[in-house]
Amino acid sequence: MNNIFLIFQNLGAPEIIIIALIVLLLFGGKKIPELMKGLGKGVKNFKEGVKGVEDEINSDVEDKNQKK
Repeated sequence: MNNIFLIFQNLGAPEIIIIALIVLLLFGGKKIPELMKGLGKGVKNFKEGVKGVEDEINSDVEDKNQKK
């Protein structure tokens, strides 16, 4: 899993610009806002899910500590 992040660590401005141009050519200017909106919703849902799991874990730990 860490190997995936090493790939993104080496991205600089020229690489990001090239990726952006490729996305623009593939999807066109009108589709990009829709794609970003969907991506934003996906990230928001992911963060909410992670927060829910963290809250559940914390409440379980608190319950175990109170029972001691």
